[in-house]
Amino acid sequence: MSKNKPSLPQGTRDFDPATVRKRRYIFDTIREVFELYGYQPLETPAMENLDTLMGKYGEEGDKLIFKILNNGLADPKNIDKAKTAFDNILQGRNDPNLTERALRYDLTIPFARYVAMSQSALERHFRAAVGTSPSIPPGVVCPSPVP
Repeated sequence: MSKNKPSLPQGTRDFDPATVRKRRYIFDTIREVFELYGYQPLETPAMENLDTLMGKYGEEGDKLIFKILNNGLADPKNIDKAKTAFDNILQGRNDPNLTERALRYDLTIPFARYVAMSQSALERHFRAAVGTSPSIPPGVVCPSPVP
């Protein structure tokens, strides 16, 4: 019987306690400075609807999107749909019968989706600073009034 050596998935790494403390210090410092200027925290899910992500990063970026299989594909009543969907995927076409969700690649698209979905709430409390202050780059969303 062969034993597999423990290993990390490609592209990942562990952080030891000392590194975690250093990273926390850096992130806490960044967070405190942003909050000092009135920025508010925002978190979006790790996954998005596939149609929200596809086409937004270009052809190369679309290849980097990790698609999540739909639930229930092994259910006998879904086997034929899953096989047809898999054939479509092999031909380079997306198929919602196989996957409708994906892990986000970065925060650009999820942030844009959040803004689009929350427009009415954001209009009351936020505005886009378009060169109105030398301390804030154009297009950065910040709370009103601009410091």
